[in-house]
Amino acid sequence: MEILDARGLSCPEPVIMLSKAMMSKENKYQMVVDSPTAKENVSNYGKKQGYNVNVTEQNGEYTLTFTK
Repeated sequence: MEILDARGLSCPEPVIMLSKAMMSKENKYQMVVDSPTAKENVSNYGKKQGYNVNVTEQNGEYTLTFTK
């Protein structure tokens, strides 16, 4: 599983980062973001790519897990 750290990045950078990672066609990815907007945008992108998205929040940071 690839873990992506997108903290401090503003959209669309986290979505682009996830898009590039998904080119490897793995079944599971994880991304950490620190913006509610990035959380929503990345979640929506993952769902459009056919992944289930699980989001957890801790101390203002969101961990998104994408699984096929």
